Amino acid sequence: MEPTGIDHFVLTVSDVERACEFYERVLDCEVVTFGEGRRALRFGDQKVNLHPDGWDHEPKAERPTPGSGDFCVLTETPIEAVERELRDASVEIVEGPVERTGARGPIESVYFRDPDGNLVEVARYRE
Repeated sequence: MEPTGIDHFVLTVSDVERACEFYERVLDCEVVTFGEGRRALRFGDQKVNLHPDGWDHEPKAERPTPGSGDFCVLTETPIEAVERELRDASVEIVEGPVERTGARGPIESVYFRDPDGNLVEVARYRE
């Protein structure tokens, strides 16, 4: 087996529509509907599927819980501009800008929480 990347992952949320509105407003992601009315957030070539808390679809994580996610999205935007945009959107920054290590090398990151408490990192690779 030779994995080549991540296609999608799933966030369990307490309110799918509230999550869609938040991510569309704050990160300008594309909200898509697929399958039997399921919702997802598209970031470039990847997506985040949203499952409502208590959803009985199988298979799923053993203990899906709103607020247990922790993930990073990449941007080309300078991190100082990301920080400004988050503050302008009334999003509290948990940490950053800070230097971290991404999958391909050094990144600058800023962290915040979504309405369910999931930790979201927005990062830019250093030049």
